[in-house]
Amino acid sequence: MLVTGASGFIGQHMVRRLIELGNQVSCLVRATSCIDELKSAGAQLVTGDVTDPASIRRALAASQAGIVFHLAGLLKALRTEDFLRVNAGGVESVAAACADRTNKPVLVVVSSLAAAGPCAVDQPRIESDASIPVSNYGHSKLAGEQAAARYAEVVPISIVRPPIVFGPNDMGMLEMFRPIARWGIHVVPCMGERRLSLIHVADLVDGLLLAAEKGERLHHNGSPGQGIYFMAADDYPTYAELGQAIAIALGKKRATVVRLTGPLVRLVGFCGDAMARTRQRPVLINSDKMTEAMAGSWMCSSAKAREHLGWQPAVALARRLHETAQWYRN
Repeated sequence: MLVTGASGFIGQHMVRRLIELGNQVSCLVRATSCIDELKSAGAQLVTGDVTDPASIRRALAASQAGIVFHLAGLLKALRTEDFLRVNAGGVESVAAACADRTNKPVLVVVSSLAAAGPCAVDQPRIESDASIPVSNYGHSKLAGEQAAARYAEVVPISIVRPPIVFGPNDMGMLEMFRPIARWGIHVVPCMGERRLSLIHVADLVDGLLLAAEKGERLHHNGSPGQGIYFMAADDYPTYAELGQAIAIALGKKRATVVRLTGPLVRLVGFCGDAMARTRQRPVLINSDKMTEAMAGSWMCSSAKAREHLGWQPAVALARRLHETAQWYRN
């Protein structure tokens, strides 16, 4: 098996799980990637980049992979073109390299709920809904899905769109846990009641394995949502409810909710952009993310994954938040 993005948060969990199951795992990693975890786990490492077709072909030849998990992507970027180069161009390169193989591997592409876009507060997204991304990140992930679809007639491809992913090793959700742990404050980037879907990384890895084994495959001119899966926990907390759940996971009675108005949310995003430009390093809190925060609810239904794959979260969301809080403490 071949995993791209193996040194990232989801990738490290994916590789460990595959090796636990007795698989031989190869990882396409950049020269600058932190690879100590992957080496200690026993993975074969191939240096390259998902935007370089030659290095992907080399990784496929070295691994003789029958399944490719494409996890590599950018969550934050200084420029819109960087999102497109990696999140769309990377999928294009991987799919093209798979298409060049005599024995075509199954390709599982990790996209994002951001590719589908927000939803009404009472209507979780399903796979057949029209995609209406609102952020540069979301547009780039949808472009990646469209790139994959161009190879769907020759390569067996499934796409998984996770919502917010959290768990051990995740530094993104730490920004939500930290102010609650330190000061008992939870900042909500909206005045209305907007709901969220989340998924623990272990549940996502299980879902990716099932998608590779028996998932529905993309077809270039297939019906809307064909070959695509949402996977999320059963709960749809509001931003405020999520803060209270995190407070309980941290052993606190409650968190003080501070709601930001639209102008303040935009100001926070602009400040993040300015910091990124000054440091020449992208930051997670930026105007693109604030656009998503203000756009509406971000919920998705896992009904299709349950029906087709037999997938379901192994543990309730509250327990997963508690486990994550304990990992951050440790």
